[in-house]
Amino acid sequence: MSRAPTAAQRRVIDDAEPVTGRLRGTPAQLAALVKRGLAFRHPRPPHDHFLTPAGHRIREAPPEPGSGPGPGPAAETPADADSGVFAARVGGEAEAVPAGPARAREVHSAWQGLLELRRMTNPDGAADRPCGWERTHLVRAAALALEAAGHRPAGPDATEGYRVRATPQPEAVAVSAPDDGTLAACAATLEKAGWQTGAHTEPRTRARYLLASPRRR
Repeated sequence: MSRAPTAAQRRVIDDAEPVTGRLRGTPAQLAALVKRGLAFRHPRPPHDHFLTPAGHRIREAPPEPGSGPGPGPAAETPADADSGVFAARVGGEAEAVPAGPARAREVHSAWQGLLELRRMTNPDGAADRPCGWERTHLVRAAALALEAAGHRPAGPDATEGYRVRATPQPEAVAVSAPDDGTLAACAATLEKAGWQTGAHTEPRTRARYLLASPRRR
């Protein structure tokens, strides 16, 4: 097993942009992260550095003892106000998430960052289908696509808006909504964002829901 990043390297990793993983650091720090497989240098100008999937896993894991402060495991709910880390709303959150222009700007910025991440990491530079980061963060990625398109997430009582949840199926999330019209609108949004969806009925409750998976082509 490779040794843990140094405290200085961990700070650079922790300070990466939340969605794109764009890094800021000295040339020596960035080169060291590249050498360890935690970052890569983008081949196109301005040749910025970004976290690799391994680097993202380091950022989302608890820090090694003695490596200094760092974030805990990534949750599928909005980050608390003190963390300063953006997370899309998956629906049903108990915490109050501020709405309004500031939240709209955060969501728009995160979505644009995700589109850029697609362009940089998909082999053909395509931005119309999900990238590797989305396939390892399915719930957050689907929720961001919905929230960025203006859909309303469900509140704690789940009486209105969408909810996105993990499923036992690989590369699939479940999206629920209180009525067929909202569910159809969510399906259209996800398909436009590069996901494939299918409508299903829960046998016991007869509730309708979507199964959504990132499209590969």
